[in-house]
Amino acid sequence: MKKLRILSGGAAQGLVEQLRPAFEAETGCTLDGTFGAVGAMRARLLDGTPADLVILTRALIEGLARDGHVAGATAADLGTVETAIAVRHGDAIPPVGDAAALRTALLEADAIHFPDPEQATAGIHFAKVLRDLGICDDVSSRLKTAPNGATAMRALAASTSRRPIGCTQATEILSTPGIVLVAALPPDCALATVYTAAIGARAEAAAEAMRLLALLTDAAGREDRRRLGFV
Repeated sequence: MKKLRILSGGAAQGLVEQLRPAFEAETGCTLDGTFGAVGAMRARLLDGTPADLVILTRALIEGLARDGHVAGATAADLGTVETAIAVRHGDAIPPVGDAAALRTALLEADAIHFPDPEQATAGIHFAKVLRDLGICDDVSSRLKTAPNGATAMRALAASTSRRPIGCTQATEILSTPGIVLVAALPPDCALATVYTAAIGARAEAAAEAMRLLALLTDAAGREDRRRLGFV
């Protein structure tokens, strides 16, 4: 069976997986997706990993298009994803409506789960938030990083700490069992990221990639994307 190879930021994994059954039934093409921190996915593409469809932040897709690694004319936005706070299902919901409340919630947590602060969109931003809040030293021993947001949120769900908390892209929170989305980061700390897909410059399944791209971005799927965390 033909394969459609995908390199994607973890924020889009839930959406791709939702579309998988219908896409594979329609096209007879199997989705072969690799999902992770956007920086790591970009590096894999540049290192020569084959990709028929690439889903990263708009800024990264634009750069890859300029350098000829994806077909810029095919680029289309999936939507905007907010960086958000999560807790385990059943745990008390901390107030995080402003920077002061978020600071208190983080200081009171005994474990803080988030993705790679060097390669992941949410991880890079959350590390900055900790610096801006002036609590890096206070919480350093409680920080639990993971290669990507999905892994970080699974670790949060499985945590045996008394009062853990997590931060990553809202889509990754909503697609992880055992945790709940508390709220997007407050205005002074917020990050909203546009995710964009484009066909790889050396795509071997370009027609199938175009079909998946249409499913990922069409108007009929707008409500499903919103439910999964794209706004």
